Amino acid sequence: MVRPAFLLFLLLTLAGARAQTPDASPSVAPPASPSPAATSDASSVTPATTSTTPRVTFSHVNVDGPYIAMTFDDGPSAANTPRLLDLAAKDHIKLTFFLIGENAARYPKLVQRELAEGHEVGNHSYTHPDLAKMSDDAVRSEIQKTQDAIIAASGYKPVLMRPPYGALTPRQRQWVARDFGFKIILWEVDPLDWKNPGPSVVASRIIAATRPGYIILSHDIHSQTVDAMPVVFDTLLAKGYKFVTVSELLAMDKGPVAKPSPNGSKVSDPAAPVMALANP
Repeated sequence: MVRPAFLLFLLLTLAGARAQTPDASPSVAPPASPSPAATSDASSVTPATTSTTPRVTFSHVNVDGPYIAMTFDDGPSAANTPRLLDLAAKDHIKLTFFLIGENAARYPKLVQRELAEGHEVGNHSYTHPDLAKMSDDAVRSEIQKTQDAIIAASGYKPVLMRPPYGALTPRQRQWVARDFGFKIILWEVDPLDWKNPGPSVVASRIIAATRPGYIILSHDIHSQTVDAMPVVFDTLLAKGYKFVTVSELLAMDKGPVAKPSPNGSKVSDPAAPVMALANP
Protein backbone atom coordinates (compact mmCIF):
# COMPACT_ATOMS: atom_id res chain seq x y z
CA MET A 1 0.00 0.00 0.00
CA VAL A 2 2.95 2.29 0.53
CA ARG A 3 3.87 2.35 -3.13
CA PRO A 4 0.45 3.43 -4.50
CA ALA A 5 0.26 6.17 -1.84
CA PHE A 6 3.65 7.47 -2.86
CA LEU A 7 2.64 7.52 -6.51
CA LEU A 8 -0.56 9.41 -5.67
CA PHE A 9 1.47 11.97 -3.68
CA LEU A 10 3.89 12.44 -6.56
CA LEU A 11 1.09 13.02 -9.09
CA LEU A 12 -0.60 15.61 -6.87
CA THR A 13 2.70 17.48 -6.39
CA LEU A 14 3.39 17.68 -10.16
CA ALA A 15 -0.12 18.92 -10.89
CA GLY A 16 0.24 21.73 -8.36
CA ALA A 17 3.57 22.85 -9.79
CA ARG A 18 2.12 23.03 -13.33
CA ALA A 19 -0.80 25.13 -12.13
CA GLN A 20 1.65 27.79 -10.85
CA THR A 21 3.69 27.96 -14.14
CA PRO A 22 2.73 30.91 -16.55
CA ASP A 23 1.37 30.03 -19.99
CA ALA A 24 3.87 30.28 -22.84
CA SER A 25 3.82 33.51 -24.87
CA PRO A 26 1.96 33.21 -28.18
CA SER A 27 4.21 32.84 -31.22
CA VAL A 28 3.21 36.26 -32.73
CA ALA A 29 5.80 38.99 -33.35
CA PRO A 30 5.18 42.25 -31.46
CA PRO A 31 4.03 45.26 -33.50
CA ALA A 32 6.95 46.99 -35.19
CA SER A 33 7.78 50.47 -33.90
CA PRO A 34 7.24 53.17 -36.56
CA SER A 35 10.42 54.35 -38.22
CA PRO A 36 11.48 57.98 -37.70
CA ALA A 37 10.52 58.73 -41.30
CA ALA A 38 7.09 57.22 -40.89
CA THR A 39 6.55 59.11 -37.65
CA SER A 40 7.52 62.34 -39.37
CA ASP A 41 5.22 61.67 -42.33
CA ALA A 42 2.32 60.85 -40.05
CA SER A 43 2.74 63.93 -37.91
CA SER A 44 3.13 66.17 -40.93
CA VAL A 45 -0.50 65.60 -41.91
CA THR A 46 -1.84 66.22 -38.41
CA PRO A 47 -3.05 69.83 -38.14
CA ALA A 48 -1.76 70.23 -34.60
CA THR A 49 1.79 69.33 -35.62
CA THR A 50 2.03 70.71 -39.16
CA SER A 51 5.25 72.69 -39.71
CA THR A 52 4.73 76.44 -39.75
CA THR A 53 8.14 77.27 -41.26
CA PRO A 54 7.39 79.92 -43.87
CA ARG A 55 8.46 79.51 -47.46
CA VAL A 56 11.33 81.88 -48.12
CA THR A 57 12.76 80.67 -51.47
CA PHE A 58 11.01 81.15 -54.80
CA SER A 59 11.75 80.25 -58.40
CA HIS A 60 8.14 80.21 -59.60
CA VAL A 61 4.63 80.66 -58.26
CA ASN A 62 1.19 79.34 -59.12
CA VAL A 63 -0.69 82.12 -60.91
CA ASP A 64 -4.10 82.54 -62.52
CA GLY A 65 -2.83 84.13 -65.70
CA PRO A 66 0.11 84.53 -68.10
CA TYR A 67 2.29 86.48 -65.66
CA ILE A 68 6.08 86.18 -65.61
CA ALA A 69 9.00 87.99 -63.97
CA MET A 70 12.07 88.82 -66.04
CA THR A 71 15.14 89.42 -63.88
CA PHE A 72 18.61 90.77 -64.60
CA ASP A 73 21.66 90.23 -62.41
CA ASP A 74 25.05 91.85 -61.75
CA GLY A 75 24.31 95.42 -62.85
CA PRO A 76 23.83 98.18 -63.19
CA SER A 77 26.04 98.39 -66.26
CA ALA A 78 26.84 101.78 -67.76
CA ALA A 79 27.17 100.19 -71.19
CA ASN A 80 24.07 97.99 -71.26
CA THR A 81 21.49 98.88 -68.59
CA PRO A 82 20.34 102.17 -70.19
CA ARG A 83 19.66 100.37 -73.47
CA LEU A 84 17.69 97.66 -71.65
CA LEU A 85 15.65 100.29 -69.83
CA ASP A 86 14.85 101.97 -73.17
CA LEU A 87 13.57 98.64 -74.54
CA ALA A 88 11.44 98.02 -71.47
CA ALA A 89 9.96 101.53 -71.66
CA LYS A 90 9.11 101.02 -75.34
CA ASP A 91 7.14 97.85 -74.60
CA HIS A 92 5.70 99.10 -71.27
CA ILE A 93 7.02 96.13 -69.30
CA LYS A 94 8.40 95.87 -65.79
CA LEU A 95 11.66 94.13 -64.86
CA THR A 96 13.52 93.23 -61.68
CA PHE A 97 17.22 94.01 -61.26
CA PHE A 98 19.40 92.20 -58.72
CA LEU A 99 22.23 94.63 -58.12
CA ILE A 100 25.85 94.14 -57.12
CA GLY A 101 26.54 96.60 -54.32
CA GLU A 102 29.77 97.85 -55.88
CA ASN A 103 27.93 98.67 -59.11
CA ALA A 104 25.04 100.33 -57.30
CA ALA A 105 27.55 102.57 -55.53
CA ARG A 106 29.33 103.28 -58.82
CA TYR A 107 26.19 104.09 -60.84
CA PRO A 108 23.61 105.57 -58.47
CA LYS A 109 21.76 107.39 -61.25
CA LEU A 110 21.03 104.08 -62.97
CA VAL A 111 19.61 102.69 -59.73
CA GLN A 112 17.44 105.78 -59.47
CA ARG A 113 16.28 105.40 -63.07
CA GLU A 114 15.39 101.72 -62.63
CA LEU A 115 13.13 102.57 -59.71
CA ALA A 116 11.71 105.76 -61.25
CA GLU A 117 10.56 103.79 -64.30
CA GLY A 118 8.64 101.27 -62.20
CA HIS A 119 11.11 98.41 -62.04
CA GLU A 120 12.18 96.59 -58.89
CA VAL A 121 15.70 96.27 -57.49
CA GLY A 122 17.02 93.54 -55.21
CA ASN A 123 20.18 92.63 -53.35
CA HIS A 124 22.77 90.43 -55.14
CA SER A 125 25.66 90.84 -52.65
CA TYR A 126 28.42 93.42 -52.74
CA THR A 127 31.23 91.56 -54.57
CA HIS A 128 29.47 88.44 -56.00
CA PRO A 129 31.12 85.73 -53.84
CA ASP A 130 29.89 82.19 -53.14
CA LEU A 131 28.01 82.95 -49.93
CA ALA A 132 27.46 79.27 -49.11
CA LYS A 133 31.20 78.95 -48.44
CA MET A 134 31.43 81.97 -46.15
CA SER A 135 30.90 82.55 -42.44
CA ASP A 136 27.65 84.07 -41.23
CA ASP A 137 29.43 87.32 -40.36
CA ALA A 138 30.93 87.57 -43.85
CA VAL A 139 27.56 86.85 -45.48
CA ARG A 140 25.91 89.47 -43.30
CA SER A 141 28.54 92.03 -44.30
CA GLU A 142 28.09 91.35 -48.05
CA ILE A 143 24.34 91.75 -47.78
CA GLN A 144 24.32 94.77 -45.48
CA LYS A 145 26.87 96.68 -47.56
CA THR A 146 24.68 96.16 -50.62
CA GLN A 147 21.57 97.31 -48.76
CA ASP A 148 23.46 100.40 -47.66
CA ALA A 149 24.70 101.12 -51.20
CA ILE A 150 21.23 100.84 -52.74
CA ILE A 151 19.65 102.95 -50.00
CA ALA A 152 22.39 105.59 -50.40
CA ALA A 153 21.87 105.65 -54.16
CA SER A 154 18.08 105.76 -54.20
CA GLY A 155 16.49 105.77 -50.76
CA TYR A 156 14.94 102.37 -51.53
CA LYS A 157 15.43 99.37 -49.21
CA PRO A 158 15.29 96.07 -51.16
CA VAL A 159 13.01 93.29 -49.94
CA LEU A 160 14.34 90.65 -52.35
CA MET A 161 17.70 88.92 -52.39
CA ARG A 162 19.29 86.62 -54.96
CA PRO A 163 22.48 84.88 -53.84
CA PRO A 164 25.28 84.75 -56.42
CA TYR A 165 25.23 81.37 -58.20
CA GLY A 166 22.01 80.67 -56.31
CA ALA A 167 24.28 79.51 -53.49
CA LEU A 168 22.91 79.67 -49.96
CA THR A 169 22.57 76.72 -47.63
CA PRO A 170 19.08 75.94 -46.25
CA ARG A 171 20.15 77.24 -42.85
CA GLN A 172 21.53 80.45 -44.37
CA ARG A 173 18.32 81.01 -46.30
CA GLN A 174 16.30 80.90 -43.11
CA TRP A 175 18.39 83.35 -41.10
CA VAL A 176 19.00 85.71 -44.04
CA ALA A 177 15.26 85.84 -44.73
CA ARG A 178 14.50 86.33 -41.05
CA ASP A 179 17.14 88.93 -40.22
CA PHE A 180 16.77 91.04 -43.38
CA GLY A 181 13.09 90.45 -44.14
CA PHE A 182 13.98 89.07 -47.58
CA LYS A 183 12.37 86.67 -49.97
CA ILE A 184 15.17 84.59 -51.53
CA ILE A 185 14.70 84.58 -55.31
CA LEU A 186 16.09 81.91 -57.63
CA TRP A 187 14.85 81.10 -61.16
CA GLU A 188 13.10 78.59 -63.40
CA VAL A 189 14.59 79.69 -66.72
CA ASP A 190 18.34 80.05 -67.23
CA PRO A 191 19.49 80.79 -70.79
CA LEU A 192 23.16 80.53 -69.76
CA ASP A 193 23.68 83.95 -71.30
CA TRP A 194 26.86 84.43 -69.26
CA LYS A 195 28.49 81.96 -71.67
CA ASN A 196 27.78 84.41 -74.54
CA PRO A 197 26.14 81.90 -76.90
CA GLY A 198 24.81 84.71 -79.08
CA PRO A 199 21.59 86.76 -78.98
CA SER A 200 19.50 84.31 -81.01
CA VAL A 201 20.38 81.39 -78.72
CA VAL A 202 19.64 83.43 -75.60
CA ALA A 203 16.30 84.48 -77.03
CA SER A 204 15.28 80.98 -78.17
CA ARG A 205 16.16 79.42 -74.81
CA ILE A 206 14.09 81.94 -72.87
CA ILE A 207 11.11 81.75 -75.23
CA ALA A 208 11.07 77.94 -75.29
CA ALA A 209 11.28 77.49 -71.51
CA THR A 210 8.99 80.24 -70.22
CA ARG A 211 5.71 79.28 -68.54
CA PRO A 212 3.19 81.29 -66.47
CA GLY A 213 4.45 82.05 -62.99
CA TYR A 214 8.11 81.54 -63.90
CA ILE A 215 11.03 83.70 -62.84
CA ILE A 216 13.53 84.15 -65.69
CA LEU A 217 17.24 84.76 -65.17
CA SER A 218 19.44 86.98 -67.36
CA HIS A 219 22.32 89.45 -66.96
CA ASP A 220 22.33 93.05 -68.09
CA ILE A 221 26.14 93.22 -67.92
CA HIS A 222 26.31 91.24 -71.21
CA SER A 223 25.64 93.11 -74.45
CA GLN A 224 24.49 89.90 -76.19
CA THR A 225 21.77 89.49 -73.58
CA VAL A 226 20.43 92.99 -74.17
CA ASP A 227 20.68 92.37 -77.93
CA ALA A 228 18.38 89.34 -77.43
CA MET A 229 15.70 91.23 -75.55
CA PRO A 230 13.76 92.81 -78.47
CA VAL A 231 12.97 89.31 -79.77
CA VAL A 232 12.28 87.99 -76.26
CA PHE A 233 9.96 90.83 -75.35
CA ASP A 234 8.11 90.93 -78.66
CA THR A 235 7.64 87.15 -78.86
CA LEU A 236 6.48 86.67 -75.28
CA LEU A 237 4.14 89.65 -75.51
CA ALA A 238 2.70 88.20 -78.72
CA LYS A 239 2.10 84.92 -76.86
CA GLY A 240 0.06 86.86 -74.31
CA TYR A 241 2.57 86.99 -71.45
CA LYS A 242 2.52 89.92 -69.05
CA PHE A 243 5.78 91.10 -67.48
CA VAL A 244 5.59 92.03 -63.80
CA THR A 245 8.13 92.60 -61.06
CA VAL A 246 9.07 89.70 -58.79
CA SER A 247 7.19 91.17 -55.83
CA GLU A 248 4.09 91.59 -58.00
CA LEU A 249 4.41 87.97 -59.13
CA LEU A 250 4.78 86.68 -55.56
CA ALA A 251 1.67 88.62 -54.56
CA MET A 252 -0.30 86.60 -57.16
CA ASP A 253 0.76 83.23 -55.72
CA LYS A 254 -2.20 80.86 -55.40
CA GLY A 255 -0.24 78.37 -53.31
CA PRO A 256 1.16 74.89 -54.03
CA VAL A 257 0.04 73.20 -57.22
CA ALA A 258 0.14 69.55 -58.28
CA LYS A 259 2.94 69.15 -60.78
CA PRO A 260 3.81 66.03 -62.83
CA SER A 261 6.69 64.06 -61.34
CA PRO A 262 9.25 62.18 -63.47
CA ASN A 263 7.29 58.93 -63.08
CA GLY A 264 4.06 60.51 -64.24
CA SER A 265 2.32 60.83 -60.87
CA LYS A 266 1.34 64.18 -59.38
CA VAL A 267 3.28 65.65 -56.52
CA SER A 268 2.83 68.81 -54.50
CA ASP A 269 5.48 71.36 -55.44
CA PRO A 270 5.46 74.13 -52.82
CA ALA A 271 9.19 74.79 -52.80
CA ALA A 272 11.77 75.94 -55.25
CA PRO A 273 13.30 73.29 -57.53
CA VAL A 274 16.93 72.27 -57.46
CA MET A 275 19.04 75.13 -58.73
CA ALA A 276 20.64 74.99 -62.14
CA LEU A 277 24.39 75.32 -62.34
CA ALA A 278 24.94 78.81 -63.61
CA ASN A 279 26.95 81.95 -63.13
CA PRO A 280 24.26 84.47 -62.17
